[in-house]
Amino acid sequence: MSRHPQQRVASVAVLLSVVWFVAATAELPRLEHDTVKDGAAGGSLAVLVVGDWGRKGAYNQTRVATQMGAIAEAAKIDFVISTGDNFYDDGLTGVDDPNFYHSFADIYTAPSLQKQWYNVLGNHDYRGNVEAQLSTALQEKDPRWLCMRSFILNTNLAEFFFVDTTPFSDKYFTDPEDHVYDWSGLIPDRATYMSNLMADLDSALRVSKARWKIVVGHHTIKSAGYHGNTVELEAQLLPILEAHDVDLYVNGHDHCLEHISSSWTKLQFLTSGAGSKAWKGDISSWDPKEMKFYYDGQGFMTLRISSDEVRVVYYGIEGEVLHQWSTSDLSVSQI
Repeated sequence: MSRHPQQRVASVAVLLSVVWFVAATAELPRLEHDTVKDGAAGGSLAVLVVGDWGRKGAYNQTRVATQMGAIAEAAKIDFVISTGDNFYDDGLTGVDDPNFYHSFADIYTAPSLQKQWYNVLGNHDYRGNVEAQLSTALQEKDPRWLCMRSFILNTNLAEFFFVDTTPFSDKYFTDPEDHVYDWSGLIPDRATYMSNLMADLDSALRVSKARWKIVVGHHTIKSAGYHGNTVELEAQLLPILEAHDVDLYVNGHDHCLEHISSSWTKLQFLTSGAGSKAWKGDISSWDPKEMKFYYDGQGFMTLRISSDEVRVVYYGIEGEVLHQWSTSDLSVSQI
């Protein structure tokens, strides 16, 4: 029995049946989230994005959650995206780990946040029991929770491609320090897992007819923050995104809010990894023509999507607007 009984998102049961059917075909699982509102042709979609948050309310996680609730209510969000590192420091120990309540269910209690949460795994999540976060048993405890390694979310206005980025990083395998990572799901081996993932993503992006294509992962591709660029993603994932005209790459990992614009394509790099602990002063120099925004405090981001544009808004810990940008701001050469 859930400690937080609430109305189950109507589409969850349908979504799960789709997941298991598609998984058997060796393609990326596809979920559906129908979102048509505002009375306009095609409607609009509102999404809240937060990352690197699960610290049992500490490091201002609770304060960020309060503002998330307020902004989510005003924006009438459809769902929440988590960019990973959902539970610090070492993921969950199992499906009965109380940290699931202490860092998630007991924190994000605002009525406006009782929406579906679509979650990806971060490197800290891989230090725990990965299968626990992927388990449907957590959905019995809180029906908002949905976490998969990689999957596609179809909406009426945009297509979201969630990518498991942690296995791309060599250092977790070659120099794990004193950490133990759960690689049990990388079957039959890491190289095959990654090759299949990239092939599946490439294929899915190639056939996508979506007006907007948004890729979500935990690790940075471009960042001036503490972790900086993830060179493996630059070499292996970025060319796929550029080849298929992806509009946004959304990530966490660096504990900041950040917007980097590509100078040669329309692709935007959006970091929302400031859900709790932030890293003050960790910023490297960057081309000011590309660096649109950098904030080394706590906060989160929203996306407002229509058939005409995607509008990005970053919020701070007091709910203040820190940065706004729209696809209508792109230059002709980038479109």
